[in-house]
This record gives sequence, structure tokens and C-alpha cells, in this order.
Amino acid sequence: MGPPGRAAETTRGTAQTMTEAIMLVGGKGTRLRPLTTHTPKPMLPVAGVPFIAHQLARAAAAGVTRVVLATSYLAEVFEDHFQDGTPYGIELVYLTEREPLGTGGAIRNAASGLTCGPDEPVLVFNGDILSGLDIAALRDGHVAVGADVTLHLTRVEDPRAFGLVPTDANGRVLEFLEKPETPEQIVTDQINAGCYVFTRSVIDRIPAGREVSVERETFPELLATGALLRGVVDTSYWLDLGTPAAFVRGSADLVLGKVDSPAVPGPTGDALLLPGATVHPGAVLSGGTVVSADAVVEAGAIVEGSVILPGAVIGPDTLVKDSIVGAFATVGDRSALDGAVIGDGAIVESDNELPSGIRIACGTLLPVGAVRTTAGPGGCPAGTTAAAAVHGPSVTAQR
Repeated sequence: MGPPGRAAETTRGTAQTMTEAIMLVGGKGTRLRPLTTHTPKPMLPVAGVPFIAHQLARAAAAGVTRVVLATSYLAEVFEDHFQDGTPYGIELVYLTEREPLGTGGAIRNAASGLTCGPDEPVLVFNGDILSGLDIAALRDGHVAVGADVTLHLTRVEDPRAFGLVPTDANGRVLEFLEKPETPEQIVTDQINAGCYVFTRSVIDRIPAGREVSVERETFPELLATGALLRGVVDTSYWLDLGTPAAFVRGSADLVLGKVDSPAVPGPTGDALLLPGATVHPGAVLSGGTVVSADAVVEAGAIVEGSVILPGAVIGPDTLVKDSIVGAFATVGDRSALDGAVIGDGAIVESDNELPSGIRIACGTLLPVGAVRTTAGPGGCPAGTTAAAAVHGPSVTAQR
């Protein structure tokens, strides 16, 4: 990795500026399917805009003027939407991985799009983390102590699903621990929160052209050579949007104002209606619901803490809670969704009850009352034929 400590010798006392960033947006978002069938995870609408619009806005507020997007899956979607970044007040550069390079490899590949000098700080962040972190403060601390890398750390109640990052009393990272398997291995509740400030020369020392894990290879090697890795524990809002439940929660929290973002396209409150949305006066929206452009919510519907994507239709007297309804999907009369995901273009006909965790694939037709958690309203158009086949013609004659 090269000699340690050079960053400390050169960055102290320099102006505390950070104008360039790398955003990692190459993941396939498999945990969010079917939402990511046609859309990369960072481009999914959260509080009315693609998620990375919130991150770009926060980076720009911290003085970043140029962002390299490290893309891979459905890479063209990013450039088609954001173009050169001019409407967002930031210059965007796109670099696509042709083969998976891992987190460290993606950072190294994207570094070819940077223009800053070797001693300047570079913001590096994941494209699926919603956070209230003070990016400027993270940068200022990095420059002040001359760190090679500064990591944003957060505390979680149950760290078993995460890599642990213990630090000393001065914030110096001591080691990187894999996901703990026993209680004895849980030596801290601090985890890597997915946002870093790198000194540019450190990025350039990551091996190029091959898969590299920043967590398993780059950071441990830096520690082994005596580099200064600084961990900053921040207790502000933090959420990994990798699951449908987290996606819905993050969107609702932005609409409700629980976490701030300059990119939210409207005032905070119980609901956000985007231009072209149609909501019947007899419908009730609450809990940070978003109704997207050209979506329709009909009379008697109750929509709580949910995301209704463009062109979707929510039928009369439906209940939609903590759910995502995909683009141009339809939810029929008297149906109830609780923690459900409806894929793009799917049709959920009337009188269905979809429980938490259920995912309806894109384009699926779910017939009347096909899924229930309680007794249905009765009636089964195909039932007489089926009953006759099993029990004989006398069954249908008695009806």
C-alpha cells in the first residue's frame, strides 16, 4: 500500500475543502426485488426523487462540486436521468465496471475520473445509505488530524449482521472484525456506516484491475502498515435502504421530516403528492406516504406510510400500509396490503389481503380474493367445475 503517514505530513494546515466524491452505485439490489427488476436500487424513488438525489444534495451542501458515479447494473439509467448533473448543481462523471470489482476495486476504478491532487480529501459513499451525517465535519476532522482514511461509524443494537470497527479513546481504528458468531466476539456495537473520507493518494494505492474488498483487504492492509484510520461515531439518523421495509421507512421519514434532505420536492408532512397525482377527497393519506406522478388513489382508500409509484391505481375502500405499489400497478377494491411489495404493472384484483413480506412479481395478475388472511367474501367462479370433478355432479346440482 506504500509508506504510511505521508498524508499526515502533507494535509495538516491545508485548506479544509473537499470538492470531489465517488459514489458507489453498482449493486444489483437483489434484496429489493421485484422493485429493482427494471430500476437500479439507487434510482428507486425515495420521498419523490431517485434516492441518490438526496445524497448528491447533501454532498453539494458540504462543498462537493464533482461526483464520479461508479456504476454497473443498469448503468445507462443513471446517465439518462441525471445527464451531466447540471440541473442538480453538480458535475457528474460516469465510470462503469464491466466485471465486478468489489468495493475497493470500484473505488480504484472510479479514481480515474478524479482530478484532485494526491493530498486532497475525497468523499466516498455508498448509494444505498440514508444518513443525517454532517459530511463537512467529517471532512474537517480528517484534514485536521492528517488521517489516511476517516470512516463514519454508527452504533446498532444488534451488530451480529455487521462487521465491527472498534476504536481507541482518540478514535483511531484498532481492527476490522468480521460478523461476530458468538457473544464473546461482540467487542463493540460500532459498525462501518458506508461513508468515508480518503486522502487521494491512498485510493491510488489500491490494486487496479481486480476485485478488492475495502473492508477485508484495503483497510486491514492500511492498519498493518501503520496508516492512520480514524473512526467517527455519529449517532444521527442512519438507515440502510437495502430491504423493502427499510426503503418504505426511509421514504416516510424523509417526508415526515425525521431526516433532512434538500432534495425532497415539497414541504414535509403526513403525505407528499407529486405533480399529476390524483387523490379523491374521500381518501386518507398519512404516515409519510408518497403518491407519485399520474398515480390515482380512489374514494375510501386509506394509505399509510407507503410509496405509490408513477401511474399506479389504488382502488376504492382499500387499505395500503407500509407497502410499495409499483409503477402502473393496480390494487383493486377492498383489498388490504400490510408490508407488501407490488411489482411494476401487476394487477391485484379486489378482495385480496396481502400480509407483511409478500412480494408480487412484475406483471402478475392476482385474481379476485386469491390471497386471504381471513375468510373471504364467498363466491368462486371456477369452483363449481372443480367441485364437480372431485365430488361428482350432485355437488353442483345442490348449489
